[in-house]
Amino acid sequence: MPEIYKIPVIAVVACILLTSCKSLQRLAARDNSSGRSTEVTKRKKERNIEFIDGIAISTGKAPAPKNTTTTKRTPKVVYEPPTDVVLSNFNIESATALQFKYAVMLDASVEKLTDTLLLQNIDHWYGTKYCMGGATENCIDCSAFTQIMMRDVYSTDIPRTARAQYDNSDRVPMENLQEGDLVFFQTSGNDISHVGIYITNNKFVHAATSGGVMVSDLNDTYWRPRFKGAGRVLKTGVAFGR
Repeated sequence: MPEIYKIPVIAVVACILLTSCKSLQRLAARDNSSGRSTEVTKRKKERNIEFIDGIAISTGKAPAPKNTTTTKRTPKVVYEPPTDVVLSNFNIESATALQFKYAVMLDASVEKLTDTLLLQNIDHWYGTKYCMGGATENCIDCSAFTQIMMRDVYSTDIPRTARAQYDNSDRVPMENLQEGDLVFFQTSGNDISHVGIYITNNKFVHAATSGGVMVSDLNDTYWRPRFKGAGRVLKTGVAFGR
């Protein structure tokens, strides 16, 4: 090649190389810029996550609630049976030994045995022997026992015999029995032949032919089939049951 062309050729090649380097630098710069832009966008998305419902949650910060009004929940109402006035005012610390004694005997809570006069009279007669026609502390029959108990505990006079007591009392369903109600049985023959006084928890006190004055259960296999009804004695138009 002639010498005259050597210098321009070299200059052209140099220009091309310089131009290419600058272009590569610009491309690299754009790539780096694009990479940084992508990274920034990614970080923004990580910091600001959008859900379907359009609620944005920023990392490290709790979202503001839509409704700041506090709603009070109504507490669930649990059924509570009515409380008897006498029981609600009862202080178990003031209960007597007699009350605890009969609570065990009757399988009942002490709180139910608030009529200490009734318990005292039952305890006084308890164990007295049975004898037909008897009406003393030596021996007593069933109707004499109920007659004396009604007089001394409830200040109420009732007839002498079991049948007459049945006829002079108002019928009471078994499920509505109250302390002081009379309970009647047919233990022999075709008529009312036995009577006792209901206490509580299906228990009644009576003068039995075997055992004398004692406490029995209405659900006992002997008494249950012989039970004929219950009666509530009235005094001046008001039931004596307390």
